[in-house]
Amino acid sequence: MRKTLLATAIGAVLTLSACSDNTAPTQQATQAAAPEAAAVQEVTVSNPFFKKSTLTYEAPDFNAIKDEHFLPAFEEGMKQHIAEIEAIANNPEAATFENTFVAMEKSGELLTRVSRVFYNLTGTDSNEKRRELQRELAPKMAAHSDNINLNPQLFARIEAVYNARNDLGLDAESLRLVEVYYERFVRSGAKLNDEQKTAIRALNEEHSKLTNQFSQNLLAETANIAVVVDTVEELDGLSASQIAAAAKAAADRGYEGKYLLSITNTTRQPILTSLNNRELRQRVWEASANRAQSGENSNTDIVARLPQLRAERAKLLGYDNWASFTLETNMAKTPSAVFDMLGSMVPAVVENTKQEQAAIQAMIREKGGDFEVQPWDWEYYAEFVRQAKYDLDENEVKKYFEFNRVLKDGVFYYMNRFYGIRFEPRPDLPVYHPDVEAYEVFDADGSSIAIFYADYFAREGKRGGAWMSAFVGQSHLTGQKPVVVNVMNIPKAPDGKPTLISYDHTTTIFHELGHGVHGIFSNVKYPTLAMTAVSRDFVEFPSTFEEDWAQHPEVLGNYAKHYETGEPIPADLLDKVMRSRSFNQGFDTLEYISAALLDMEWHSLPANAPLQNPQEFEAAALKKHGVDLAAVPPRYKSNFFSHSMGGGYSAGYYAYMWSEILAADAFAHVQKNGGLTRENGDHYRKNILAVGNSRPTMDSYKAFRGQEPTTDALLIRRGLKTKID
Repeated sequence: MRKTLLATAIGAVLTLSACSDNTAPTQQATQAAAPEAAAVQEVTVSNPFFKKSTLTYEAPDFNAIKDEHFLPAFEEGMKQHIAEIEAIANNPEAATFENTFVAMEKSGELLTRVSRVFYNLTGTDSNEKRRELQRELAPKMAAHSDNINLNPQLFARIEAVYNARNDLGLDAESLRLVEVYYERFVRSGAKLNDEQKTAIRALNEEHSKLTNQFSQNLLAETANIAVVVDTVEELDGLSASQIAAAAKAAADRGYEGKYLLSITNTTRQPILTSLNNRELRQRVWEASANRAQSGENSNTDIVARLPQLRAERAKLLGYDNWASFTLETNMAKTPSAVFDMLGSMVPAVVENTKQEQAAIQAMIREKGGDFEVQPWDWEYYAEFVRQAKYDLDENEVKKYFEFNRVLKDGVFYYMNRFYGIRFEPRPDLPVYHPDVEAYEVFDADGSSIAIFYADYFAREGKRGGAWMSAFVGQSHLTGQKPVVVNVMNIPKAPDGKPTLISYDHTTTIFHELGHGVHGIFSNVKYPTLAMTAVSRDFVEFPSTFEEDWAQHPEVLGNYAKHYETGEPIPADLLDKVMRSRSFNQGFDTLEYISAALLDMEWHSLPANAPLQNPQEFEAAALKKHGVDLAAVPPRYKSNFFSHSMGGGYSAGYYAYMWSEILAADAFAHVQKNGGLTRENGDHYRKNILAVGNSRPTMDSYKAFRGQEPTTDALLIRRGLKTKID
């Protein structure tokens, strides 16, 4: 009987570590292989990554995983994966969909398993050992990827199937997989000549090292730049809970009797709304805005080199710049489309922001100040303007948004009403940090569909921001169900105290679980097309869509209750909260647009452009687009712009605004057709959340909406229009 391809691949792997059953080795070869085989067997037995987890849906057994397990699993995982790929590439039989594409989808099981756990933990629970290993792995993983993507025999098989794809009788999802693979290999350099492949390998290795170093510098810098405050009097304006948290943070870092204010990931710092001490506000803001510009954690040289490096890679592949290369596979398609979208908003946004600035300047004068508004003043005095305009006290509002109630009576309640799912605690499942909670997700028919981890509180060792990821992907081919995690950085109240959060944090919890259900509801055969594997300017749509449900009357009425009395938020206070949402929209929109334009300008540089001074380049880019308001800096400055420089959103930060167009249009459509109903939820789930990248994203949107989106609902959402024409 002819061996299956999987059996052939397994045999190929075994020949690397022990005697092959199909080989008659000499005595010398047998003796030489025996110690290696014994060593591999010992590692395999003791290392939890070398076999599938027996926990629900292969959830990682964090009780068994130790740092010393990662490197052996990575090394063996890469070895096995390459052996599997070589078996596919060198298969003497003619290339078919099954023996090439399906085989690739099944390959790399061990490497995928350890990678998902390791890279999730380096973002959520980092330590020096993990950071050191991350540095070591960066070039190795880049080389491993190149060894696959630039394999000429493998690409020849991919291309052969691709060229014959329309005559193979493939179903729509299988046809999509062929096209996605072919495009990915071509865009990775599969059609380059040998000299060009050598060049792109070098660029990829350098890129992996620099992006990893950028992220590690920021992680180290976050701990270093926290502001230490000597006296409680300097913290005037903070709540007792905030002061207690600052005291604990200081004690934990060895500053007994002092107070420590941590710096979040954006230029803007939420604590600036409350601090009465202007000098301390300036210290906090400057710690944020000037991070990673000098010293051992400086990102200045990295920021100068990364756009140039990406442009060189794009040129090798036949593109004018990195933005042109990146956007080709996104919904936007071209840099000019992005510049046009952002540029069309700039005049109205800048005008709105200047009106807000005038109101803030007047408030400074009213409060006896004799200075021009600075970035560290904006949010502090904006709160006074907000209070005067809406009679709104943010600390009073927070009393109605207690974290656990928001999550369980808000987000989980809404998910049950709209999609029919429920989240059941799984305290028996091990977690990677005591603050993390595990849940099993059940569908409306009672069937179990996923595991969900909730990791919402800030701590040392966690990178800033909020995101969704997965420990296990979804695939009917492999029989895997999703194991998903949501991560945020909400300041946690001291033990025994309730964690009261802002309405902004509330909507972010809804947002991140929007990403979560994009993974949880995935109903796709092939891993490559599953879950959130869509274009950058589509992936933020499902999450942004969920934000507006936070203010749906039924949903909000179920969770917005006083943390002590349980009384619902008073109607007049709620009305003030909702009306105040349009307040400061100029500032909010301008700081975002500025960052998005900065990202696009960096990645529109041609390959022959000289290295840029980041601060000078940033100033020139903002001035070029008319968004250089000194009091409103970009949401991220270049040296700590993780999305653009260290993350996966290079030439893609615009995607949040692009996705908001889809989200606003979709939400308005749902409200027009019945609102919070299972019928609407099931329709949205089926056509948007369940399909991943198994078809073009605009096809998915039109299947849900019946047409392409318009910008009308977005303009209303941002208070720039009152009704749809």
